Amino acid sequence: MLIIIVLFLYLAFLPDFFFQADVKVKALIALVIIQILWIGRVFPLAHSSILLMLILAFHFFSYEETLSYIASDIVWLMFSTFFISKAFIDTGLASRVALSMLKLSKGSGKALILLSYILMFVLAILIPSNVGKASLVVSVFDGLLTSLKKIKDVQNLGRALFIGVTYLTPISGAFVATGASSTIYAYGILRELTPNLNYINWIYYFGVPILLFTLLLWLIFLILYPPENIEKHYIMHIINNRIKELGRISYSEKKILFIIGLTVSLWATQPIHHFSIPLIGLLGAALTFSPFIGVWSWEKARESVDWDMILFFAATIMVSQMLIRTGTIEMIAQFFMNHIQLESSVLVLFILICSIAFIRLIFVNVLGYLTIVLPLAITIGQSLSDISPLIISMSVFLMGVPGFLLITQSPVHLIAFSYRYFTERDLLRVGSISMAAWILIVFCSAILYW
Repeated sequence: MLIIIVLFLYLAFLPDFFFQADVKVKALIALVIIQILWIGRVFPLAHSSILLMLILAFHFFSYEETLSYIASDIVWLMFSTFFISKAFIDTGLASRVALSMLKLSKGSGKALILLSYILMFVLAILIPSNVGKASLVVSVFDGLLTSLKKIKDVQNLGRALFIGVTYLTPISGAFVATGASSTIYAYGILRELTPNLNYINWIYYFGVPILLFTLLLWLIFLILYPPENIEKHYIMHIINNRIKELGRISYSEKKILFIIGLTVSLWATQPIHHFSIPLIGLLGAALTFSPFIGVWSWEKARESVDWDMILFFAATIMVSQMLIRTGTIEMIAQFFMNHIQLESSVLVLFILICSIAFIRLIFVNVLGYLTIVLPLAITIGQSLSDISPLIISMSVFLMGVPGFLLITQSPVHLIAFSYRYFTERDLLRVGSISMAAWILIVFCSAILYW
């Protein structure tokens, strides 16, 4: 049925068989077509992305221009992060770091929850994949809770850990410029607004609101679902046994630790040496399979690249450029402003943030969603006199990243929910409070901090 709808929309509006539609109408139809293919999962992401490339090459750009987006430096940054993050996980260093962080809790349930949240930010620096982070962390949490359930019910602790994963995996991914595919895309967009944007500036902008929300989320769980009283020495015994199972730190772990340390250090000092973040990322990726210093062969390393995701990522850049260059985004922004008709830019920002939060309910793929709303935010920001487009777009980016209410809002939600430590009702209860807190934090950050 979806294929029939897509074919009808394409044949009716794009080739000019029946009538010559305005280019903005064509762009909207192309947007609808690709969202149907992506959200409906009619084909694999790569297949749908190639179809989009054909539509753009035939109706909007030249073929050469369409292909040029695949060579974008942001696409290659994402390509590089696949190598680095997979090497970090495969060597076993990721599990060692996670367990070592949890060991700092000294067996306290409250401290364990807080440290599990902080762990997400550490992993965001080292694993630029939300699904990769979530899969690693929930497996560690499940092993810990399975052992604890033998002596005591740990339902509240399970809720705090696993619901926390669904919220903080995408939010921590926004903490650094390389934290997730959606963040890498946003970095490319925001860099056009402020050329001085770098790795450290990004943390300065987004770190304060994100860390503030993390503390609030911790307090919310302590009030709604206080963790059970468990003997501290028993928790420490389980964690220590897990670390012993990993054995002594291997030579491969030491090498990947050096490679990641070098890469992150170069990202952080980018204003000094002026090498671009994508270029440094490619250097780090190349080191993982280089002789002597590398941890695997090229034959094994290339298997870590999700080529479907690479094509999909490039396709999202194409979509946003199509909407901008055809004037479609400007038309949507004008429609939005005409129907709000408010003189206060602050109220416009608040309404926009709330709208983004609720529209996000129907989008499973954050990256596809940001493709539409980030260019829209920039255009709306350009029509406001007293709030810059950068502040509007940063607000929209942060607001569009997490999903609070439904398990269908991201693959991370589904991964965490599959372990059955929380119900949909639990998610809705915590999510309604967390979503209100997140809206307030993002809005106050835009007005008072940024």
